[in-house]
Order: sequence, then C-alpha cells, then structure tokens
Amino acid sequence: MDDKAVLISLFQTAVAAADPMRFIARNLPTRPQGRVLVVGAGKASARMAEAVEAAWGPCEGLVITRYGHARPTQGIRIIEAAHPVPDTTGVTATQQMLDLLRGLTADDLVLALVSGGASALLCKPAGAMTLQEKQAVNASLLQSGAPIEQMNLLRKHLSGVKGGQLAAAAAPAQVVALLISDVPGDDPAMIGSGPTVGDPSTPAEAMAVAERWGIPLPPSAHKVLSGPTGVVPPGDPRLSRVRNHVVAAPAQSLAAAADDARKAGFEVQILGDDLAGEAREVARAHAARALAAQAERTPADPPLLILSGGELTVTRRGDGIGGPNAEYALALALALQGAQGIHAIACDTDGVDGAAEVAGATVAPDTLARAHAAGLDADAALARNDAHSFFAAIGDQVVTGPTLTNVNDFRALLIRPAE
Repeated sequence: MDDKAVLISLFQTAVAAADPMRFIARNLPTRPQGRVLVVGAGKASARMAEAVEAAWGPCEGLVITRYGHARPTQGIRIIEAAHPVPDTTGVTATQQMLDLLRGLTADDLVLALVSGGASALLCKPAGAMTLQEKQAVNASLLQSGAPIEQMNLLRKHLSGVKGGQLAAAAAPAQVVALLISDVPGDDPAMIGSGPTVGDPSTPAEAMAVAERWGIPLPPSAHKVLSGPTGVVPPGDPRLSRVRNHVVAAPAQSLAAAADDARKAGFEVQILGDDLAGEAREVARAHAARALAAQAERTPADPPLLILSGGELTVTRRGDGIGGPNAEYALALALALQGAQGIHAIACDTDGVDGAAEVAGATVAPDTLARAHAAGLDADAALARNDAHSFFAAIGDQVVTGPTLTNVNDFRALLIRPAE
C-alpha cells in the first residue's frame, strides 16, 4: 500500500470510529413506560435516529438532516434541509418539531439527537427577522473567518430554538440529549449551537461578535439584540430535567487512527483534537514541524505519523471553490515545496469541506510538479481560495459522499526519512 492509500485508510478508520451505529445503543437511557419522543438535527442525526430504532424499535419523532444524509427509519420522520445556509424547509421542519414538543408532561421522555450541522438545520429566526435576513447573516459568518465559538454565540441570540430553547420547549418532560461533537473542546453548548444547553452569554456579547468580524446585521437583528434574549440561562428551571451527554468526539477517531498506524509500525504523535486557526497559517506551521522532524530522523527510524483534529477557518478573500481542509492541504504543499518522503491528508469527517461536496485532499512530494505540468498556479489558487478546483484538476481530492457522522477535521502527515 502506497503512502496516499495508507493515509486514506487511516481517515476511513477515523470516520468508522464515529459511526453512530457503534455507540448509540449503549448510551441510551432506560426506555420509560410513558411517551417517548425523538427529536434532533445535524448531519449525523438521521444515522443516530436509525441507531436508536435499531435498539428500541419504532419511535415517534422528527429529525432534520442535510440533503442527501437521510436514513431509513421505522417511525421517526426524517426531513432533509439545507446546510450550511438554512432554507424554508428547515424553518418549516423546526416549527413542526417545536409543535411536537408542546404539551408534554413530566412522565414523558424526549431523546434529543444533536450533531454538527444543527446550527443551520434548526432554524427559527428570532423576532421579526426573515429567513432571507438569517441566510445573509449566516453566509457572512461563514466567510468571515470567525471561530466556531464566536459564530455560534451570535447564532444563538438570533434564533428561537438554539441556546437551550429546544429543551425549554419540552419542559416539564425529561430530556436526554446525545451529542456528537464537531467543536474544539467538545463543549456541549457549542455543538449545533446548543439547542439543549443553557448559555449565560448576552445579546451585547453577540453584538460584539458581529462588530469584531464585520458581520452586517439588518435592522431586525439589531432590534433582537437590543431587547431581552430568548437564550435560556443555565439555571433556568425549564432545564432542570435536561441531561446532555457527548457520545462521540474527535479524540476517539484520532485514537482509532493512531492505533491502526502503530500496528503498521509507525511512530505516532497527536497534536490535539481541538486545533483552531486560519487554515493556511496552521498548514505552514505543520509543514515546518514536519520538515524539522524529518531532518532529525535516520533511515533506521520508523515512519512518523503526525495527527491532528479540530476545526480550522478560512477568511474568504477570493471567488474560488474552497474549504478549510483543502486550503490547509494547498498551503501545506506550497510550504513543503516538494519535500521528498512527506505525504499528507486533510479531510472533514462528514465528507463535506466548505463549499464542495468533497471531504478534502491529499498532498504528495510531486503535488506541485504535477500541478505545474497541468498549467496550474498553486499560489494563485490559494490567493483566490480555490483549493478544491486545484486538487480536482490533479486528481487529489478525497470524495466520500455523506459519511453520516461529523467529528470535524482529520489531518495526518506521514513522514519518512529523507532520501
């Protein structure tokens, strides 16, 4: 198996470790005698619902997932909607979910299934905001380069369902939320903008996010942020019967890949599962680290695998087709400048990287040479945020289709001693 194939195999191992069918059943509470209602949203939520019914049989409920990510279920309705910018279908489905939660009793159980992507798929614009205004704010956030924590803080205060509001709508029922983390640090309040988690932040802090990252806000959003927030504080009585459990996280997927690599005879370093920052800057730092590590290795040393996870960002400056993983890979190739013995992969575990239905890309010592032979300018592609077009032209994209999970980015550098 060549080094590119090795890296793709390790990525597949990481994705498989986060398959909800592997862990949902053992994290389910005891099924009560009363009514059970299953709700949820996210790119992995339909697969989570499928896993719930594999354990419990047919259930009542509604889950919203991304177009193309639906799964067969017995009783739970699966509705597909738009991501990363919400659409009318998502708004309608969110209202239907809130209607289902109305009138529950203390004897009822709500099982909430939340994964990355829920921020867009659960959509109920706050106040008098229109969907079109919400779409514009969301699109600006995605292009701003803001870290996910900042994006989700603003999203919560412009929403009627995030920041604990979904769970509050179910009171006085018991709520058990199973969460698949796609955020650095695995903070439940940040996963899908925390629809079942209380949040102490204020509208003023949300306004500061918009100002810091240059997000234009319509008058309706200004009005929302100048009044009382719908976000539910952590000590609110409506959240007293809510339990949130992170059942899958990036660290588990990195550990699975590391185990496979060690079995293959590689030395492994894990930089962390919560890396953040501008994709091209992180790539340059990783290239320097890889080159330094290679310079210290002898032919007798085993190959070195450097793994990392987290969520990188891209500040959009050009008009190309890109995403944080592809941009990382392109910046990495430029920084390595064809160094022999170093291969890399950068992919999103949900199979979707930024603006393309592509997981990410691989990098090899001959990446730049092949691109040059094809008439491509790597520096120009990076400048216009067109990394996906660049890797498509040389056949180095990684295309998986929907993986039905989401534990964020997977990056690996495989370093052999220089020849």
